[in-house]
Amino acid sequence: MATKKKQDAAIETSDSIAKQMEEFLARGGQIEQIDSGVSGQTDYKGSRHITLGNSNKAKQEA
Repeated sequence: MATKKKQDAAIETSDSIAKQMEEFLARGGQIEQIDSGVSGQTDYKGSRHITLGNSNKAKQEA
């Protein structure tokens, strides 16, 4: 039964998005197609390294 609710919600969401898109285009909006592999990221400062775990605990044990 839960699957049916999820399917209904997904269909409702898809219908809502389609309606919003139609309204956007009717108001003169345009949709720009972006090639696959193109990133919207404009800031290339480098990667951010993430350390998982409790760094304070590691320092105390060392």
